[in-house]
Amino acid sequence: MPGITREEVAHLGRLSRLELKDEELDHFASQLDEIIGAVARVSEVAGEDVPPTSHPLPLTNVMRPDVVRPGLTPAQALSGAPAQEQQRFKVPQILGED
Repeated sequence: MPGITREEVAHLGRLSRLELKDEELDHFASQLDEIIGAVARVSEVAGEDVPPTSHPLPLTNVMRPDVVRPGLTPAQALSGAPAQEQQRFKVPQILGED
């Protein structure tokens, strides 16, 4: 596989609207070449008999089941509030206008 060239990195930079310096072109070209090589190696290892996975362990829905339980009544929810008005918490005004 041919390596990533400076011109390709410069083109990617223009597409990304990045202004790259000359030394950055060389640096990013070598880094992108290594990344593409690593992806190619993984692609070689993953055969058709290996199913795609999103997690290394075979977990399916590890959350607890939803159970409907009664909630607080408005009176219970407001019982500890320092101030209340029309079955709502009353807080100090912070913006200065209604």
